[in-house]
Amino acid sequence: MKILVTGANGQLGTEMRNILEKECPGVTLYTDIAELDLTDAKAVGLYVVKNEITHIVNCAAYTAVDKAEEDKALCAAVNVDAVKNIANAADSVGAKVIHISTDYVFDGTAHRPYRESDKVNPVSQYGTTKRAGETALIALAPDSIIIRTSWLYSPYGKNFVKTMIALGKERSELKVVSDQIGTPTYAADLALAIYKILMSHQWVEGIYHYSNEGACSWYDFTKAIHRIVGIVDCDVKPIPTEDYPTAATRPYYSILDKSLIRATYGVETPHWEESLQKCIEILTTNKE
Repeated sequence: MKILVTGANGQLGTEMRNILEKECPGVTLYTDIAELDLTDAKAVGLYVVKNEITHIVNCAAYTAVDKAEEDKALCAAVNVDAVKNIANAADSVGAKVIHISTDYVFDGTAHRPYRESDKVNPVSQYGTTKRAGETALIALAPDSIIIRTSWLYSPYGKNFVKTMIALGKERSELKVVSDQIGTPTYAADLALAIYKILMSHQWVEGIYHYSNEGACSWYDFTKAIHRIVGIVDCDVKPIPTEDYPTAATRPYYSILDKSLIRATYGVETPHWEESLQKCIEILTTNKE
């Protein structure tokens, strides 16, 4: 086995590195834009062949949701063209692909957790390109695994948890959207699920959903973050989406049904508050 993890400096890529370097050192290569430009088809193909890659975990993505509405070309290059290049390279050598996608492929109008078979209808450039990446991968490398996730955070990189901690310490008041409902996902939990799939005795291609358990709004999420950290001098107020306009439209409801990935691969999906506690403990420890 020779594993390639792309987007290795991001939240999920870093968590994948933490697990793989401990559990199976020496079998994984880690790349980000500095080491391998995924939009360069020739470079990707040569890298996969030269390094005898057997598995690719694609954590690379353009995830600046609002900026994507203006930067459409780059967003499409990273979320669609790069995925095509990975798919073609994998197919040429028979490598397996695990590709990370998003809850933003849905429009957020559902009233129950989204299943993998539910109709997609992205309402943003980010969501549209991520769905196009899914479609391209399925067409070019049909034995791939796609994992849709939501509201990802970790101790690494920029994310909502770290932003809310910083703002909570700086400001006496915060206004946070309370009518968008989803599930925060700790990147370490998702990385462990991916690792279990890589090490599994079976490979069942297709689309899977993975997030932590439970549901909350961004407002609820912020209140929990502040409670765990111990921030008490910041008044967090709930507001509707219409009072916080953004360039990109976001789904109002994006809870994912995880029953398929649990049944197929036996992965765990801890409750979001339990995992948030673990992440904040790491953040706190690293700062001491």
